[in-house]
Amino acid sequence: MTDVVDPATRSRMMSGIRGKNTSPEFAVRKMLHSLGFRYRLHVGALPGRPDIVLPKYGAVVFVNGCFWHGHDCHLFRMPGSNVSFWRKKIRRNKANDELHVSQLRSLNWRVLSIWECALKGRTRRSSRYLEFAMTRWLKSHSRYREICGTSE
Repeated sequence: MTDVVDPATRSRMMSGIRGKNTSPEFAVRKMLHSLGFRYRLHVGALPGRPDIVLPKYGAVVFVNGCFWHGHDCHLFRMPGSNVSFWRKKIRRNKANDELHVSQLRSLNWRVLSIWECALKGRTRRSSRYLEFAMTRWLKSHSRYREICGTSE
């Protein structure tokens, strides 16, 4: 499938996409704050610069965009143009994700990954479910957890 806009327009559109303070990230932050959890944002001293850091719980939270991190869900679709670039880019993002999780765990941080499909789209989870899952994980001793959308 060919792109519906010219390359210059697509480039401008893609460069406008933010890497932090995204709407899914704001949604997670709002939920955590309403539940009484206090956190720091984008701590550069930690591997991967996690979106949310909860020092009291020894935990970090990554809010991953399904497209940018190549998640196997309905929100991810490989672009039809410049495919080799996008395959390489997404493969590199996934490798970086694995490396950062490994580094954080070796520093005794617990890691929670929340996927965009859990927050929006046809597989989104209810706010109640997300609040329960995040609270339960933060108060547990579990080292790693992923929260995805419901299966289709």
